[in-house]
Amino acid sequence: MAQSTFDDDDLFGEAAEETRAEVREHLQAARAELPDADAVWETDADNVLGALNGLKSALDVGDAVESVRSAKKAYVLGERADAFEDADDLKAEIEELESLVGDIEAAAEEVGSLTGTVPAIRGALQDAAEADKSEADEADESEEDEE
Repeated sequence: MAQSTFDDDDLFGEAAEETRAEVREHLQAARAELPDADAVWETDADNVLGALNGLKSALDVGDAVESVRSAKKAYVLGERADAFEDADDLKAEIEELESLVGDIEAAAEEVGSLTGTVPAIRGALQDAAEADKSEADEADESEEDEE
């Protein structure tokens, strides 16, 4: 039977590996929560509003934000404790996912804005077309009355 070791350096090394593994687990969880690329790109909608609503749903990042946050917390803890010999790879992955999640969230906000704007524009265009038709009808009636 192996003897248990309570050497500070051994324990610190184990803790560093566990922290690195924790960061990786959170990053993997964040990636799993990201929207599917095809869901963002493809649509079965019959109109622009349907496409926008589908896109808005597809851009949902789920718990990816929380997973990236948890990964960053574990990374910062390990970094400040000087637990990592080389953690540039973890830092780069975290920054990449932070940026991607931020871009997706920004796109979702823009799509949400368009979801409200496009129907209003359509309504205004319909009103303008009806007003133009009414003016044309009135002009035709005026010409008939003058004859």
